[in-house]
Amino acid sequence: MRIELEKVGKRFRREWIVRDLNIVIEPGKRYAIEGPNGSGKSTLLRILSGHLTPSKGKINFFYQNKPLDVDQVYQHLSFAGPYMELIEELTLVEALRFHRRFQSFLPGMDEPQLLDLLSLPGTSSKLIRHFSSGMKQRLKLALAICSDTSLLLLDEPTTNLDRQGTDWYLQLIESFGRDRTIIVASNVAVDFGFCDERVDILAYKKKPVR
Repeated sequence: MRIELEKVGKRFRREWIVRDLNIVIEPGKRYAIEGPNGSGKSTLLRILSGHLTPSKGKINFFYQNKPLDVDQVYQHLSFAGPYMELIEELTLVEALRFHRRFQSFLPGMDEPQLLDLLSLPGTSSKLIRHFSSGMKQRLKLALAICSDTSLLLLDEPTTNLDRQGTDWYLQLIESFGRDRTIIVASNVAVDFGFCDERVDILAYKKKPVR
């Protein structure tokens, strides 16, 4: 997917979170959105996903060189962030099946393979509400990375992961991130070490309007 942002800005009340964003996201490239906590990284990801409408400027989406309506963007992307909620009343297996009703897994990926990939033995029938924060983050990442989408958006992907979990995440990217557009928002270098392009969110910050 190709995304073009032309002088895009987002304001909440009187505060501009980002302003004058002129960025082109090219298909198949990997981008890191860098900046301190509260600088607007998550806001930019939500704009890129079509979930937030810019307060100013224009954003255009293209899929296979054809314009894509913002209402159709969700079909081509997957998103994982620590603030995104899972349905905690479901078991792990039920969560996988529920997700698959809305988004297909990558070709050749089935339920047993995904369970094995998660590396959470003995949890297939366990309610998600009883998962640790690290287990929940693994599930969010696996659902996003293993979905059959061309655009992958990851917000602070190693939040709540230990060293083993971080290595697991990087292996997922290595195995399933090829030929996909990947955008990672984080201020932790290990999260986006595989990215070739950098976007410094502070370059698009201005003082609040008085």
